[in-house]
Amino acid sequence: MLTKTKIYLSSPHMGGSERKFVEEAFDTNWIAPLGPNVDGFENDIQEYLGGNKHVAALSSGTAAIHLALQLLNVSAGDEVLCQSFTFSASANPIIYQGATPVFIDSEQDTWNISPELLEIAIKDRIEKYRKPKAIIAVHLYGMPYKVNEINDIARKYEIPVIEDSAEAFGSTYFNQACGTLSDMAILSFNGNKIITTSGGGALITDSVELKNKAVFLSTQARDNAPHYQHSSIGFNYRMSNVVAGIGRGQMEVLDDRVAARRKNFEFYKANLSKYSSISFLEEPIGFYSNRWLTCIKTSSYDMREQIRLALSEEDIESRPLWKPMHMQPVFKDYLHFTNGISEDLFEKGLCLPSGSNLSQDDLDRILNIILKSPYL
Repeated sequence: MLTKTKIYLSSPHMGGSERKFVEEAFDTNWIAPLGPNVDGFENDIQEYLGGNKHVAALSSGTAAIHLALQLLNVSAGDEVLCQSFTFSASANPIIYQGATPVFIDSEQDTWNISPELLEIAIKDRIEKYRKPKAIIAVHLYGMPYKVNEINDIARKYEIPVIEDSAEAFGSTYFNQACGTLSDMAILSFNGNKIITTSGGGALITDSVELKNKAVFLSTQARDNAPHYQHSSIGFNYRMSNVVAGIGRGQMEVLDDRVAARRKNFEFYKANLSKYSSISFLEEPIGFYSNRWLTCIKTSSYDMREQIRLALSEEDIESRPLWKPMHMQPVFKDYLHFTNGISEDLFEKGLCLPSGSNLSQDDLDRILNIILKSPYL
């Protein structure tokens, strides 16, 4: 029978002042999906990102990607180029729009979308079908993708980029905040993210007009009329004032959470990098990762599974790296441009417990189990 406390991969970590904002929502009866916490949370995010962006707080990061595709007029018959090595929420909204995903594999330096394969795919689709309508690139595990290279290709072919920063709030690329590096961006505040609102997300745009349109669509696209009138199809995607209160409290500790996660990474690296059978994803020059999750690449599938199962036996949660979209049963028949990198990462990679609330005893407990691996 297990008696030790379970260690989660990435659990919520409250800062203390969240309760104040939530209680204020109750005290003032602002329970509806609008209110001062929503406005305040949006302003907090905007200020953190540098102040020159416009933010719409939504019910999830998935909703934000869906609305971004809506704002780009992606529809049936269109193709959207999407990073294959990611969570399915990056790709599912393409299907919501009736469009077709085309999956692009990774490069070794950041594990994110390959600029080389991206341009190959664009040329192929222009020649054989038509120009893709959008690109979805992901800052995976908090590591920025190669923004300059991707943006250069996107501008060359005049294709807008949706920057999926669901895992990268607090990361920077040459001192610019992730979420501000492309035409549109999204954030996620799911329960396992660097900060959380329990469930939630945000859409980030360059213009107040696009923000207002996103808010309009996210509140069922109700026309300005005394009665309920709708000239467009809308969605129930707006963040509530209550959960936005949690977000306001979480924003106060975001930098602390990034520091804690980066400290976890340094602990694992200091103790495991001396083993040739384990490697870590390093930051290229100018890249700063929030280290949302610390990931290792082992020498084999067998080693990865031995470590994962050994941790699980001690009630410690770890997880294989994302299974690429082009390998998923639901997407296996879609066009993909691959080089084997994401498949290799999925086979050998493991996410270690990375929560900002891990104690030193937790980290030591995790490390001691890994160090018993016969593969080291």
